[in-house]
Amino acid sequence: MYTEPKFIWMDGEIVEYEKATVHFLTSALHFGTAVLEGIRCYDTPEGPAIFRLAEHMERLINSVKILGLHELPYSREELCEATKQVISANGFHECYIRPLAYHACAFPTLVLTNGKTRIGIAAWEFGSYLGDDARELGVCANVSSFTRHHPNVMMTKGKITGNYSNSALAKTDSLQLGFDEAIMLDPQGFVAECTGENLFLVRKGKIITPPTATVLEGITRDSLMEVAVDLGFQVIEQPISRDQLYISDEIFVCGTAAECIAIRVIDHRQIGSGKMGPVTQAIQGAYWAATHGQNPRYAKWLDYLNLRR
Repeated sequence: MYTEPKFIWMDGEIVEYEKATVHFLTSALHFGTAVLEGIRCYDTPEGPAIFRLAEHMERLINSVKILGLHELPYSREELCEATKQVISANGFHECYIRPLAYHACAFPTLVLTNGKTRIGIAAWEFGSYLGDDARELGVCANVSSFTRHHPNVMMTKGKITGNYSNSALAKTDSLQLGFDEAIMLDPQGFVAECTGENLFLVRKGKIITPPTATVLEGITRDSLMEVAVDLGFQVIEQPISRDQLYISDEIFVCGTAAECIAIRVIDHRQIGSGKMGPVTQAIQGAYWAATHGQNPRYAKWLDYLNLRR
């Protein structure tokens, strides 16, 4: 589900949807020199609350630094306040949020020290990224023929728009093959991540996830690791081979858009029981409670807009 917003925040101003435009010759459009974030706002008993807003904005600022763009003319706190403004302007209680900072110059250039960095923040109502039934039923995936970025080819710790051509190729290919998502291997042949999600497997009661060397350090990933430990599970970061996926008891993926979703089939092989397992179910439930303000233990992750129904 997608609901077109009425207003978008652009360089310090709330503007109408139709006016939130960039010029055709903007460098970022030609060369992928922009950075982005994906954030969610959830409706809670205390009103709308943005999940880990400060951490997302900190990562956006770090992505600008990693890419080598000019420093943003706004502080983290100002960007957080702008996010609240655009949600309030649209009257949303639950929504997806997309900040994007981009390289703007009078003419397209590969020289990032030219021009300046501009930024916009949009929000829209958005349902389940991997499908309406995914949360309950899980999804099917394949191991993509496309390799995840080598860390010395593209900066993997920044959410750089140009990086996502890699994801788009793999995702589109997988959908055309009849799968819901693609799992990507790193340049050494170990499991990295999906096109927009981090990955965890469960085997013999332990939760295992790839180390961060070649993957995005996901904020949802970090949240689920904390939740899992609080639930009493052991979480291990170590390399995962492709064949270890097939013999896992459970596999789940996570990201801001996808949230926490089980994978029930990989490469036509059933994973575990072929449906969401008990570990995934426990973590998914705890994460849902945390994001919706139903567990005071995780109140630190919620930034309220002070808007009540």
